[in-house]
Amino acid sequence: MGKASGRRMDARGFLRRLGPPCLSDWFNMTGTHSKKGQRAVAADVCARLSGRVTLEAQADGKIAACFEGFSVGLGTFSADAADRAQDLRKGLRLASFASGDPLPARGATTGDGASLVVARKRGKGVDNEIDLLVRRLARHGLLEYSLRDLRNGADRVVIEPQAADYWPRISPLGDADLLVLSRFAYMRRRGSEMVLESPRAGALFKICDPKIAAAIAALSTPQHIKRLRRQDGFPGVELLALLTDCQILFKIGAPADRGLRTAEGDHDLVLWDFHDLLFHTRSTQGRHANPLGGVYPYAGVISPLPAVRPQWSGERIDLGELLRAQPQTASPAARLLRERHSTRSFDDKRPITLAELSRFLDSTARVLSTSKKGAGFGDGGPVVEYATRPYPSAGSSCELELYLAVDKCEGLSRGFYHYDAGTHALVSIATRPGELEALLAGAVFAMDAPAAPQILITIAARFGRVSWKYRSIAYALILKDVGVLIQTLYLMATDMGLGGCAIGITNIDLFAKMTGIEIHVEGPVGQFAIGRAGPNAPG
Repeated sequence: MGKASGRRMDARGFLRRLGPPCLSDWFNMTGTHSKKGQRAVAADVCARLSGRVTLEAQADGKIAACFEGFSVGLGTFSADAADRAQDLRKGLRLASFASGDPLPARGATTGDGASLVVARKRGKGVDNEIDLLVRRLARHGLLEYSLRDLRNGADRVVIEPQAADYWPRISPLGDADLLVLSRFAYMRRRGSEMVLESPRAGALFKICDPKIAAAIAALSTPQHIKRLRRQDGFPGVELLALLTDCQILFKIGAPADRGLRTAEGDHDLVLWDFHDLLFHTRSTQGRHANPLGGVYPYAGVISPLPAVRPQWSGERIDLGELLRAQPQTASPAARLLRERHSTRSFDDKRPITLAELSRFLDSTARVLSTSKKGAGFGDGGPVVEYATRPYPSAGSSCELELYLAVDKCEGLSRGFYHYDAGTHALVSIATRPGELEALLAGAVFAMDAPAAPQILITIAARFGRVSWKYRSIAYALILKDVGVLIQTLYLMATDMGLGGCAIGITNIDLFAKMTGIEIHVEGPVGQFAIGRAGPNAPG
């Protein structure tokens, strides 16, 4: 697969790598009743192709998904399955084909024989082939799901996956359960549509029925499901269950828990403000399907701004005269600042050495000293630990950690490592097959580079180090610290004769899978490629 058009990095431009869970989770739905004893509007759950996606079946049985000038092979299927697959344009009810017995989402890396043989042997041949095809489409982010009104077939809600491994699940709910909206949930206008989303959710919900929007808004106050059932416009327990699975709604315990920030999630989540978590998830890759990166969205609409700001009309003071009057030799620091540039291609015949890497990390990120100090609440108040590093940090938080994806380094095995800044050591982290390659491939794409960097440094933040103290500005402070650290890395690379390049895109979901750390606890906020520059490396 080639690069996405316009350098898009979204659900339709990049393949989804991880398969969804079992379809059988969908089939525990039960009917609901209104206060008048009438059956509430039943929803028909369907899977269908996302917009601009088409399926092409070849004479040999191979099926491919085509979108935006690209195609993705989905495997070889029977003629009957290929015919039925075309119904995915309008939508197929999940209950009409899912086996209820989970198939391995990534069972056969070939995409053909083994998984298909298993599907056919399990009976209901065409149903299981469609089941397998739908899984593969979902894995590549090429599906959306709808809750339909059985009376007229109209969409009530359309579910658009935002995370690579999203698969809708029905969370078990009972009449006694008390539900409330997450403080991170919000509804907004998108064009002429109303959408409900959350930075914690793996999917976005397009609300097609205004009554549903009103019912969801009412959940800003905790509500028992039993009471909701008696209300006009009850959206259905299946939608509430899907929203709960996406953490847009959540259960609370006793009424005394109502309104408490700590009732939702763990202590690390308590530390996040709404706008900070939204900014973090929407300005990184992994938790949304929006175009990301240099896609020039307003080319042809608004003229680009000039590189140098137009001059003000006030009195001018020429500072250059002072330099000409007292010429001085540039200091080493000034020379480094002017020589600094980005390197996107590296000399893999002469990779960076472990000794050079040790010196580089020692000079830029090592903990130089630690101290403890009271937080200012008087005797008995909390005591805060502080650290000193070669670069400044907001409130001496030193919240940034370095993770190294090593492709080529003389004296160091290829792999994924954490830099222990306290002891100046590298600690190996085991990852699943393909994850290291995916991380490096993302850097190649973001840099528009010919090959992977010798070492890719992911700058991660332990968010609580900053948000425990600061409100409203915590994430902004973290990004300022990232900028300071990146300039430090640039200057040291220049001083050592190495090449470096800052990277503006990180994948928070991939990092979470590689480390096993939840995205709100510790996550990537920047990247930096380092290695020995190629002989003709462009700046």
